Amino acid sequence: MTRWYYGWQMVLVSFVVMIFLTNPVTSQPQTNLLIRSCSTNNATDIQKFIGNLNETFRDVRTKLLNNNTYFTTSNQTRNSEPVYVLAQCRNYMSTGDCVSCFDFADRSIRFCAAANGARVVLDGCFLRYESSSFFNQTTLPGNVGLCGNRTSSRQTIFEMAVDGLLSNLTVAAPKINGFYAAVTSQAVGTNTSTAYAIAQCAETITTDGCKNCLQVAYANIKSCATDVTDGRGVDSGCFMRYSASAFFANNKTTDITPFLRDGSLHGVTELQGPKDYSFNDLKKATKGFQEDNKLGEGGFGDVYKGIVKDGNTVAVKRLALCSDIAKANFESEVRIISNVHHRNLIRLLGCCNKGPELLLVLEYMANGCLEKFLYGEKRGTLNWRQRCDIILGTARGLAYLHEQYHVTIIHRDIKPSNILLDNDFQPKIADFGLARLLPDGQTHISTRVAGTLGYTAPEYAIHGQLSEKVDTYSFGIVVLEIVSGRRCTEVPAEFQGEQCLLEHAWYLYESRMHLKLVDATLDPSDYKEEDVKKILEIALMCTQSPVSVRPTMSEVVMLLSDRSRVQNLPTRQNVSFNELSNADATITELTGR
Repeated sequence: MTRWYYGWQMVLVSFVVMIFLTNPVTSQPQTNLLIRSCSTNNATDIQKFIGNLNETFRDVRTKLLNNNTYFTTSNQTRNSEPVYVLAQCRNYMSTGDCVSCFDFADRSIRFCAAANGARVVLDGCFLRYESSSFFNQTTLPGNVGLCGNRTSSRQTIFEMAVDGLLSNLTVAAPKINGFYAAVTSQAVGTNTSTAYAIAQCAETITTDGCKNCLQVAYANIKSCATDVTDGRGVDSGCFMRYSASAFFANNKTTDITPFLRDGSLHGVTELQGPKDYSFNDLKKATKGFQEDNKLGEGGFGDVYKGIVKDGNTVAVKRLALCSDIAKANFESEVRIISNVHHRNLIRLLGCCNKGPELLLVLEYMANGCLEKFLYGEKRGTLNWRQRCDIILGTARGLAYLHEQYHVTIIHRDIKPSNILLDNDFQPKIADFGLARLLPDGQTHISTRVAGTLGYTAPEYAIHGQLSEKVDTYSFGIVVLEIVSGRRCTEVPAEFQGEQCLLEHAWYLYESRMHLKLVDATLDPSDYKEEDVKKILEIALMCTQSPVSVRPTMSEVVMLLSDRSRVQNLPTRQNVSFNELSNADATITELTGR
């Protein structure tokens, strides 16, 4: 297959037989040839050009062999045929495998003969030369996504795992020294499988350049995961890959958790557990829990802004009660959130359980909670795109809790005040005090009802039957609030016969008046009618009864990410809304102050 881009002839090598009919092996040079492209222009003085090319290639090979490096450049500019060379191996490879991969790339790129520019992309390495410097180049019109042909019997779950990995890599890799990360994620289900993924940028480009390049690569290959278990994104300045088969060793993974929150460039660090803080240190950090430092308050306690000894700004959650039940609730929250790590889940930094009060130290979210932006003092400041991003991010966080963590975690209190926003208005689910684990092999458990009425699923509010679909229902209600800018108990004056926002949304949907649900503060030019209809359909699907007809959260993520229409349209069941609409009440196993 031949393509032309800016004077380049690109030969995309057929690698189906070479790669996708066999499992990748982690202990080899990985010389599967993906792309070989040659410039259509030849060198003027071929003898001088070949001499300079040989010299720079020898220099590159020596650096890879002797300097314990995965990335290097070289150039020779002393005559009329300058040559610039860049080589990069994947960071999970040994020095020997890296050099072997380079040698294979060297032989392969020679097929371009006297072309004054060429590049070869292999699974294990990348080699490029030009007659002028290209070291800061990030993307080219010839960027491609390469999809394999192996399909998964559980593709929806696998696709969800891959999408989470690639999305996180796009955020994290540009912040890591060396612009490289390798991660894995379990696609949890009947037959648990693992997704493997890496992202890598050339070390000569900028942080922003790396970010932009990976965003393009992510866009190019995310559709591959819909159908197949292998995919690559290739561009001038970056490389991204995912697979259902291991292509790097388990001890070669990167902890990217610190890089999924706001911050500047860091070195890769060991995963840290929650830190133990003293009561006096946290009291000092919050200036004695000063009222001016209060970020919010709720039934289980107040949250304060604080600056700890290392200079970092944190949020300190001060539990309202110190009873045995409160302590059990505290320990549950610490145990659960100290072991879950996802960009859309709030991160626990530490705690204090020795002293007069129980305190949690959480990452600080500059924009506070979603509630303030929907019907608080910041109402009307979120545009349509930001609202859609918040909906998708929240869905991803719940999908991780329900399906990607090694046990199912049910949050039980999803509502706008428990969704926090970072500097980029990306959501993080907070407040795991009511969270419960669903034992393996059980579809639901029976328990005393906890959570906030108005967001509580009918089977839970009425019968006490708890499953992950309780969170799905709450998510659907929150989506309606995000779209409308109204509380779940609020309906417009002209529809006072309706008892809650959910009933109002059903009426508008069935009457094909879905645009009337949209927040009046939004600019109508910001959104399309079909997008509003799709979001409304997804929200209503999440609130359906019985539980079996509600989608899983991974299915919700796929629906939100896909540009196609919803196929299984929602249908309204006979549920008494007046039993479920009192959102001013909080029903819990623990009474707060």
